[in-house]
Amino acid sequence: MSHHLFVLSPSDTPLYSLTHQSTKPVPSATSPLASNLPTWSTSAFAGTLTALSGASSATQHTSSGAVRVGGGQDRHVIQMIANAGLDVIEDVMRKETAMYLKSVDKFNEWTISAFVTPGNTKFVLLHEGKNDEGIRAFFMDVWELYVKVNTSSMYIGDANGQQTMLNPFHTAHSTIRSSVFDNRVRASARKYL
Repeated sequence: MSHHLFVLSPSDTPLYSLTHQSTKPVPSATSPLASNLPTWSTSAFAGTLTALSGASSATQHTSSGAVRVGGGQDRHVIQMIANAGLDVIEDVMRKETAMYLKSVDKFNEWTISAFVTPGNTKFVLLHEGKNDEGIRAFFMDVWELYVKVNTSSMYIGDANGQQTMLNPFHTAHSTIRSSVFDNRVRASARKYL
């Protein structure tokens, strides 16, 4: 099962993105539209139709040996789905005061979950399965890491002697390029997703 995280600034500028392939078991589900598409191997637009339908041009093998269709969309299609969900996120933000907005939208097998910080930074997660508690815990970890990136100190050691990056030069609209941030978000994704 794949997960796609996007961290967006208050002005919806991309700050960070992550694609994570989970090793946890996935309930098998296929898109009804994908199963009805003809297999056009010579068509110039077959890849786009397949990607938009929720199908994958390449099959994926699960740990149980089953073959599964879906989740192999091109990067631009994933970004399009996430961007399309921003309007729904804005609507939900007007109605709810919670930071974790749970599942705000769905596109074929992709569910869009969102978390909005008090500074209006948006964490958008595209995922295929239902894991509300794991996603909430993941968002809380990512938020804590994001706050550390935006805090005004340099490097400090944590209880394990590892360095945590607290960058005085980072602004809310700067792309996050910290390898420490990336490694810790990946570790959190492995733990919760």
